[in-house]
Formats: sequence, C-alpha cells, structure tokens
Amino acid sequence: MSDGDSTLSQAADVVEEASNAKALDVLARTGFAVMALLHVIIGAIAIAIAFGHPGEAEPTGAIARLADNPWGPAVMWGCVVACLGLALWQASEATLRARSLPRKERLAKLVSSGFLAVAYGSVGLTFAGFALGQRSDSGDNTRDFSARLMANPVGPWVLVALGLTILGIGIYFMVKGFRRGFREELLHFEGTRRGRLIESLGVTGHVAKGMALNLTGLLFIIAAAKHRPDESTGLDGSLKALQGHPFGPTLLVAIGGGFIAYGIFALIRARFGRM
Repeated sequence: MSDGDSTLSQAADVVEEASNAKALDVLARTGFAVMALLHVIIGAIAIAIAFGHPGEAEPTGAIARLADNPWGPAVMWGCVVACLGLALWQASEATLRARSLPRKERLAKLVSSGFLAVAYGSVGLTFAGFALGQRSDSGDNTRDFSARLMANPVGPWVLVALGLTILGIGIYFMVKGFRRGFREELLHFEGTRRGRLIESLGVTGHVAKGMALNLTGLLFIIAAAKHRPDESTGLDGSLKALQGHPFGPTLLVAIGGGFIAYGIFALIRARFGRM
C-alpha cells in the first residue's frame, strides 16, 4: 500500500470513528421518529379523505399539519436537523461503515443506504422550506415535472422508467413485510406479546406502504402511456384516485391504517433499532 493510500485509509478511519459518535446516533434516531410521525399523519389524512374530508395524503401535506401550530417554526427547524442527521448517518452506512463488507454486499449497501440518504435529506430540505415560509404542493410539483419530461422526445420513456422504479420499491416493501425482513432492523422480541405486536405492525405497515407506492408507480406509467402529465400526481393523487371506485373508500381506510401501523413500527425502530 502506498503512502497516499495509507493516508486516505487513516483519514477514512477517523471519519468513520466520528460517524459513530453518540450525537449522530441520537440525531438519526430522532430522524426516524420524525419519519414515523409523518407516516402516522399521512395515514390519518388518507382515512379522513375516505370520509370526504379535504387533505393532502403525502409528505408535504403532513409537514403542513405540523407547521400549522404555534410552535411551527421551532418544530420545522428541529425536524430539519433530525432529518439531515439521519441522512448523514445513512450516508456513512452507505460508504464508511460498509468498507469491510464483501464487494456485492458493499454495492447493495451503497445503493440502498445511498438512496435513503438522498430521500431523508430531501425531506429535511422540505422542512427547511416550510420553516422559511416557502410552502409547496408536491402534487403540483409532480405534474410540472411530468409535463417538462413529456415535452422531451424521450420524456415518456423516462416517466415509465420512474414508474417502474417506484413499482419495484413498492414490491420490495410488500415482500419485506410478508417475509418479515424488517426483523433484522430491531432488537429481538421473539416469543413475547410485545414481539408479536411489533411483527404485526411491521407486516401491516410495510405491505400498506408497498401498495400505495405501487399505485403511485402505476399512475406514472399510465400518464406516460396516455401522454397526460396531469394524471401523474404522486402519492396524494394515487390515493385520491381510489375515491371513484366502489371499494375505494374501504381501500383508503385500509391503506391509511397501514400507514399508521408503519409509523408506529418506525417509532419503535427509532427506539429499539440496531444502529
């Protein structure tokens, strides 16, 4: 190993040690708790929509609910710090902490944790936008994004690829739920009443979230096939599209309840998760 490689390795060791700091661990757990709360609020909004009440069943709608209280700005900035801390922790998982893994596992970790780092960072930036008074509607943003893509000759194919990617993520969540793949993320409670409850929440939550993502992905594909960007409206639009179907309200209640279950599971993960 050359002196340059040795120096880089030592620097990476120092950074990795810093990433194991207790403060980052606390921030990451707080970030998980914030994400859990968002899922619970989205679930509650979905159930309210099923009964004819207004609302946006997606992250910006949930963040707006949190912002609309006397402590709104302080809550927003606290969530910014927590989400960015969680994003930083996931980034360290994707890179520094995966260095000793076999090549295939290291690549898988880079993709999965890297994607989560970007996702959590994006949520943190959304919180920052609300804290600064810059509110936005994700449904409108999604329609605008789709319209810009459609204006490009390859845009519809990109939109189909995006829809298929979201479908793949949705299927992943459903498979993870049915196979109890979330167990490895938690301290074990097998053989206890608490463990059975946590497992039920994990299965229900992951499957419901997977179903919602599948609906979202399908809308992207349909919008591309019909060349109608107004039909790609993200999570909120995909859930509201159920309202016109005979069993739509029942499905909305089921998915909303599943999101609440996932949120409670994520809150347990924030407290008892393996870090």
